[in-house]
Amino acid sequence: MSEDSSLKKIREKIDAIDEKIQALITERAQYAKEVATTKLDVGAESFYRPEREAEVLRRVIERNTGPVSNDDMARLFREIMSVCLALESPLTVAYLGPEGTFTQQAALKHFGHSVETVALAAIDEVFREVEAGSAQFGVVPIENSTEGVVSHTLDMFMRSDLQICGEVQLRVHQHLLSNADRLDGIRKIVSHQQSLAQCREWLDANLPNVERVPVSSNAEAARIAANDNGVAAIAGQSAAEIYTLKVLAGNIEDEPDNTTRFLVIGRLQTMPSGKDKTSLLLSGKNKPGALYQLLGSLANHGINMTRIESRPSRQNAWEYVFFLDIEGHAEDKKVKKTLSELQAEAALFKLLGSYPVSVR
Repeated sequence: MSEDSSLKKIREKIDAIDEKIQALITERAQYAKEVATTKLDVGAESFYRPEREAEVLRRVIERNTGPVSNDDMARLFREIMSVCLALESPLTVAYLGPEGTFTQQAALKHFGHSVETVALAAIDEVFREVEAGSAQFGVVPIENSTEGVVSHTLDMFMRSDLQICGEVQLRVHQHLLSNADRLDGIRKIVSHQQSLAQCREWLDANLPNVERVPVSSNAEAARIAANDNGVAAIAGQSAAEIYTLKVLAGNIEDEPDNTTRFLVIGRLQTMPSGKDKTSLLLSGKNKPGALYQLLGSLANHGINMTRIESRPSRQNAWEYVFFLDIEGHAEDKKVKKTLSELQAEAALFKLLGSYPVSVR
């Protein structure tokens, strides 16, 4: 049998599979529309259910046997769910812009490409857009595996009533972008301060005498570089494509596993998904051992604390509040009991939300 004949038979099988896939997607979309009708009949507040999507994606990964990777398989199903949700009720998602930021990538990773995204200039503007109801959800950065917490996001939770509805983890690859042809043509490097810090060792080794200027976002850095051939930006691949810049050096981050975590904010209270995380804000009463007693409640009930950060309370000098992430959902029996004890013991207690642990 000739090579052409063999390829033809394989392609015919692929075509037949494509037809089945398309028919099944169409059938799924029809059921999604039925779900929308049912939700309207019962007066559901939101068509989007983070816990349901997390459950679906976890099952997708559990069923996956390759050769497609878990990440790619989950991404394919995320887009199918995004398209189907848009048939029910389109979502508007605000994010820290401008277009081309890692935050936009995180928003699209979490919600898929069938949502309307709104780029805003600052984290507090994202909060206000959601608080005003102009967007159902917002996406903001919270911490980087190399450079730590984004303090502005934490501070916003002290004065906002929005809930955390989800989290996204995004592997961050930083590139040096410019219209220049060579490194020796660069006289200034611009980027977000965290990105400059994440690439410090590479910059010290390759461009030690070039001025480094922090700007509001990586995408803004790319926009600046696009208008000045002597400027290079540190940003992601999407920014290079949007602003038509050359990649002079790729993957220049100092840590190869450099990851940024983002939070999804909104007014939705997420139901348990089976693998959840709860975030809260605490401050202890002004007495010896106050923080020890608060954290002791977690230990006594076998609750695992995955993160703690302190921030100035902004009420009195040298007073601090603590942001905690713990495993479990606020509706889980032992978590619920622990939270009740914390609320009774703390000078300040604020539940920021329970939400599914990032699937990928």
